[in-house]
Amino acid sequence: MRIHCLVDNCVSRQSAYWGEHGLAFLLEHDGSQFLFDTGGSGEVLAHNLAVAAVAADDLDFVILSHAHRDHTGGLAWLLGAAPELQVYAHPAALEAHYSDRSGEMCEKGLPFTLSAEQEARMHLSKERRVLLPGVVASGEIQPRPCPEGRSPHHYVKAAGKWIPDPYHDDQSLILQREEGLVLVCGCCHTGLLNTVAWVEREYGECPRIIVGGLHLAGADGAHIAEIVGELKRRGTPMLYPNHCTGENAIMALSQAFPGRVESFPAGSTLTLP
Repeated sequence: MRIHCLVDNCVSRQSAYWGEHGLAFLLEHDGSQFLFDTGGSGEVLAHNLAVAAVAADDLDFVILSHAHRDHTGGLAWLLGAAPELQVYAHPAALEAHYSDRSGEMCEKGLPFTLSAEQEARMHLSKERRVLLPGVVASGEIQPRPCPEGRSPHHYVKAAGKWIPDPYHDDQSLILQREEGLVLVCGCCHTGLLNTVAWVEREYGECPRIIVGGLHLAGADGAHIAEIVGELKRRGTPMLYPNHCTGENAIMALSQAFPGRVESFPAGSTLTLP
């Protein structure tokens, strides 16, 4: 199994990949190829797939971690290039999501309206489900007693009122390997510790590897210290953070876990035994 970082805010040195604020992973497993998120734009996704020598219609399916446009911005191009592609998401991913920028509510959810044909290929579920042997979409992660990966700018509208986005649609990917579990996160709005605790409850063990956006860019020192303590207690996984994790958080994690934190920009590949 291989995990390629297809789209990220950063790009590997001397790489032909393009970068943008967004995230997409290309995963290869037992002859299947699929995407976890689609980055922020069709232009960058199309270019980076071409660099990876993967055609859109070579993909078996795509999973959406949540609806925000930095993760779904390439979906319209992808469905145009591969009209039969199946999409897996939480039902709330099709709801409206907004970002408050200087008092103006801007749409932040899916950047296009699905056609009837496209909606028919959307597989929506709140529940955990097996997509391939050893590849599991978490579905909605509850409960969330620990801090979530929140932004003060994110809202939804409920009963005619603006409320903080509950991030019901946020889900992660679990890869089951003989050497242990691998957790792949999109933005981890659910909160890293809530997500890791959910994995431990569901599988009886903690992930040995964590990859992706951990939404710690705005985390304070106390939150980082709590994460460090909990990860140490759970055996200190290997960490491959990117996207929304934040440089300060990556530096703090690197200092706390020497040799166990590696950046994962676009163009990077992680091969799992």
